[in-house]
Amino acid sequence: MDSHIPSPPTRRLSTGERENAIDRTIPLFPPAVEIDEHNYFDNNDPPEYLESMISGVQEFVKFHINNRVVLVTSGGTTVPLENQTVRFIDNFSAGTRGATSAEYFLENGYAVIFLHRQFSLLPYSRHYSHSTNCFLDFMEEKNGKVVVDPKYQEEMLSVLRKYQAAKDKNLLLLLPFTTINQYLHTLRALSVTLQPLRSRALFYLAAAVSDFFVPLHRIPEHKIQSKAGGNKLLMNLDPVPKFLHRLVEKWAPGAMIISFKLETDSSILLSKARQALERYSHQLVIGNLLQTRKTEVVFVEPDAPAHWIRLTPGQEAAGVDIESLIIPAIVKRHTVWIKESGNSA
Repeated sequence: MDSHIPSPPTRRLSTGERENAIDRTIPLFPPAVEIDEHNYFDNNDPPEYLESMISGVQEFVKFHINNRVVLVTSGGTTVPLENQTVRFIDNFSAGTRGATSAEYFLENGYAVIFLHRQFSLLPYSRHYSHSTNCFLDFMEEKNGKVVVDPKYQEEMLSVLRKYQAAKDKNLLLLLPFTTINQYLHTLRALSVTLQPLRSRALFYLAAAVSDFFVPLHRIPEHKIQSKAGGNKLLMNLDPVPKFLHRLVEKWAPGAMIISFKLETDSSILLSKARQALERYSHQLVIGNLLQTRKTEVVFVEPDAPAHWIRLTPGQEAAGVDIESLIIPAIVKRHTVWIKESGNSA
């Protein structure tokens, strides 16, 4: 029951492969402007469910109009290669950061809109899903009934109570996405819907968003046949417009915006995070390295030195979530943001 099966090792590129894998002299894509927004959203249809989804969000915002509300985005987006999708390009993310952070935002008094990749980790259920153990291993049969194994009851009861409290107080709204197009349309619609909250709205953009996509007019209707291109499959993908600046300037003016920067090279993490902050004019970039993302992050803010948040060896050994340190630090900054905006907390 308690044995853990080690994950298969991740293949890393050799030095020669890394040097040839990407041309690092290519300039970054510029932030999207108004014409980019029109070109994308006019030519890539919104998901059919979007209107009904936003109707539910409007009710949620109305209910919490005097409270703090955080939009947490979580998990990776997919890029379909066919309209009737069999194949797609995916982004690496199980949604751990987003799901864990959502729980700590709830503990800190926020209402949470959780925009997540379908079937990725969810707040509270994350403790028992995507585990090396089957969920059924937490249960046993007793007198013909299914009960929780006694050694897990205390922990599961605590998690259950937190989940039920969030539901009973209407503090958690779960919204799914799968594709990059669904994500972008939903993000824009949510941003506009959250505008009445002004500075009480917080955007915590932890989703892994695709950098490239296939425009709708170029997606084949049916499954790509394996023999159609001989030995190779050649794809022509367009860059996904960088809408973060539009979010800051037009979609959610007044809200506090937080983005993430994930790197694998420690020597460029701070410069990349600072560059993102300057390009998009938002309030905070949280930088993290793939190798150490669960034990340390760095806050990069305008006109401030980099601020590292790290688990101590004791906290790491005890299984403390680094998000339990990240979220209170964000709450303090959001409080200052609200006060400086003249909006009530």
